[in-house]
Amino acid sequence: MSLSFKGLGLLAGLFLGLQVAAQQSYENGFEQGVHFKKLPVPVQTQDKEKIEVVEIFSYGCVHCYNFDPQVEQWRSRQDDDIGFRRIPAVFSQAWEPLARAFYAAQVLGVSEKVHMPIFAAIHQAGINLQTAAQMARLFSNSAGIDEAEFISVFNSFGVRSQVQQAGADSRMYRITGVPTLVVAGKYVVDGVMAGNNTRMLQVVDFLVQQERDLSTNSAQ
Repeated sequence: MSLSFKGLGLLAGLFLGLQVAAQQSYENGFEQGVHFKKLPVPVQTQDKEKIEVVEIFSYGCVHCYNFDPQVEQWRSRQDDDIGFRRIPAVFSQAWEPLARAFYAAQVLGVSEKVHMPIFAAIHQAGINLQTAAQMARLFSNSAGIDEAEFISVFNSFGVRSQVQQAGADSRMYRITGVPTLVVAGKYVVDGVMAGNNTRMLQVVDFLVQQERDLSTNSAQ
């Protein structure tokens, strides 16, 4: 089997891109297996036209609560080629109510209105939001959602299915704790490997640029 000159050129460009990425990783102090890990099997991203960054989080996690303002600042600085989304962690049945609230908010179109109030209720007011009735009151107070409507959505088959998918996603990403960030369905970054949560975003920036460079080299 033979390769065309064009094919050889593409391979050479890709190899050069990998060399540059490795050198940049060394220069920035970010090393695979030390500050981030590469998944053995990449996970398909939702939008192939963008570099996807996924945050695995939980409203019940105080570290996620403290990290959230930094994530929002990071999001505000990103270019249009970045696709960001959150997935609620579901490590056990006890984590499901908060994950269901996350997806219920999406269905009801009030994610932005209830995101911080849920965090604040748990970590500032000390409210236990483990029941549909408790969460319904929060949605009513923060977003004007009728409590009966919320409970219907919260208990719906669609929301339950999304929670099951979130659990499957976490297993495919091989997540062991939160918050964790996944870049391009390939790279997993957590606070332990990165050093702290702020450094997580620096590692993500490096990986995003690496993906941009590889895309540019592949297109040449």
